[in-house]
Amino acid sequence: MVQAGGVAGDQLRSFIERIERLEEEKKGIAEDVKEVYAGAKAVGFDPKVMRKVIALRKMDQADRQEQEALLDVYMHAIEGGTLPEPGE
Repeated sequence: MVQAGGVAGDQLRSFIERIERLEEEKKGIAEDVKEVYAGAKAVGFDPKVMRKVIALRKMDQADRQEQEALLDVYMHAIEGGTLPEPGE
């Protein structure tokens, strides 16, 4: 193993090359995702809404409910309305 300045060159090269391969794969996957969104848009779906749905599905149920409750509070605050009583 070649060492320069205490660094194992072969091992470092191996890590760098693996990262480079993964970055290329990631770029390919990103292109595939982009094509899927384009296909969905072509048949009438809204990609922005689809992205939001995907983000919501990734969230924990409790986090999603908390975010929805905060959104409701904020919207009522900026619209000057009052919040409904719990259970209404």
